[in-house]
Amino acid sequence: MPGAPARVVGTLGTTQTLAWASSYYLPAMLADPMARDLGVSAPTVYAAISIAMVASALAGPWAGQAIDHRGGRIVLVGTSLLFALGLGMLGAAQDLWMMVTAWLVIGVAMGSGLYEAAFSSLVRLYGHHARGAITGITLIAGFASTVGWPLSAWMETVFGWRGACFGWAVMHLLIGLPLNAGLPKVPAVTKMESLNAANAEHGGASPAPESEHRQYAIALLAFVFAATWFISTAMATHLPRILEATGTTLSTAVAVGALIGPAQVAGRLFEFGLLRQVHPLLSARLAAVAHPAGVAVLLTVGPAMAPVFAILHGAGNGILTIAKGTLPLALFGPMGYGARQGWLMMPARVAQALAPFAFGVALDAWGANALWLSGGIGLAACVALLLLHARPVAH
Repeated sequence: MPGAPARVVGTLGTTQTLAWASSYYLPAMLADPMARDLGVSAPTVYAAISIAMVASALAGPWAGQAIDHRGGRIVLVGTSLLFALGLGMLGAAQDLWMMVTAWLVIGVAMGSGLYEAAFSSLVRLYGHHARGAITGITLIAGFASTVGWPLSAWMETVFGWRGACFGWAVMHLLIGLPLNAGLPKVPAVTKMESLNAANAEHGGASPAPESEHRQYAIALLAFVFAATWFISTAMATHLPRILEATGTTLSTAVAVGALIGPAQVAGRLFEFGLLRQVHPLLSARLAAVAHPAGVAVLLTVGPAMAPVFAILHGAGNGILTIAKGTLPLALFGPMGYGARQGWLMMPARVAQALAPFAFGVALDAWGANALWLSGGIGLAACVALLLLHARPVAH
């Protein structure tokens, strides 16, 4: 089966950029004006966003199973409508509970419309040949913050935060919806394929040792994804404070933080070029060790190594984003990929919801030494990846 055409990669890359920019990257620009207007504190707004992350975790397996059975087009079209609805509700919110309800709707859209859904859609279309396409859409959507933050800030300045929410909702209807509706349609699965998918997910009639080995591998991979998402979310939330705690100035911390985005894209280009010839497990191991290595360099040498830390963290995080799609495909195959991806990412979404608060507490208590926590979590993820085997896990 041939790989994905450029049109499909471009479509999903564009819709993923829109989805990430209008959800994950939205609070950085709109949380403070939203809190002031609604008469609540900024932490209250972020608590609502954490609730949305939990909702996204719960929605993921359902969305993945739907993609396994019907393909990604119908699910992603529905997600475009959900994003538009949730953002419209957020723009119209007049009190705390309306805001929380709006973020819950956005959370369901995130669980059924971010990378996991796009990866599952590609695997449903192209099977084992989806690896290059997965990398391709992450290369495009890697610029979601580059596009989203300035655009949200501009809309907030010109139209207010409510107008910004309405603007993103309209973009989902005018851009995301038609693009997702144009994705290729896949044939419905047969009864035999459904049975095979169930066996792939639950071990079927395999001998008990093989089934246990498969479950062990799934548990290890779920831990890896949760650990790495905790780290990436903690760094995205607290990086300037972390660098200031190591002794850098605020202006230097901001400049160093700006290196992470390009480093992520560089890491993905590296995976697309040199690392695409190796097993995704090797790519993931190299990527997972990058953050702990950066922590060790920064904390032992000092603030002069802050740029090295940012580049290592960003490059590793960029490759791990791809590994979240390619590694389950390589280890478990395309059958039942969507539902399995939803379950694998459920702990990661919960870790993502907890990371800003938990790492903030550690940073307040330990200062720069809180990085040893994230570095230790990263090393644990490395160990888990070393315990996995490159050969496909038997069904």
